[in-house]
Amino acid sequence: MKKALIASSLLLAGALSGCSSMNVSSTPVPLAGTVSTDIKADIDVGEKITGKSHATKILFFTVGGDNEYADGVAYGQGGGSALSVLDAVAPVKAAAAYNAIKSSGADVIVAPRYTVKKQDYLVYGTIDVTVEGYKGTIKSVD
Repeated sequence: MKKALIASSLLLAGALSGCSSMNVSSTPVPLAGTVSTDIKADIDVGEKITGKSHATKILFFTVGGDNEYADGVAYGQGGGSALSVLDAVAPVKAAAAYNAIKSSGADVIVAPRYTVKKQDYLVYGTIDVTVEGYKGTIKSVD
């Protein structure tokens, strides 16, 4: 009887104790700064261009899709959140921009507009991105 009482007491103590964690965070304040430069670019605006990209998401991993991306463009809300590495849409946007630039021979996309279609299920999802804009060709930089 004594052994049963000790065993049940230990079991109850183990069930009532546990691990806890506390996370206190705040939203980062966006930096507002002014950057000035004397560089002027002459860009020739041409016809409308389009680029598309597609990716499949399984659990937290993005599989499939393109492996070439337009670099040097920041997407998202900014603020430098540590969770931005979990953003599965940004690389698909960059791939769509690359496809638009590569297929048209443009230097930049003028007035880009992204259309993002996400179908997200519990363990599976798809991301389709289309970018539309105008072909920009840099004529000179002064």
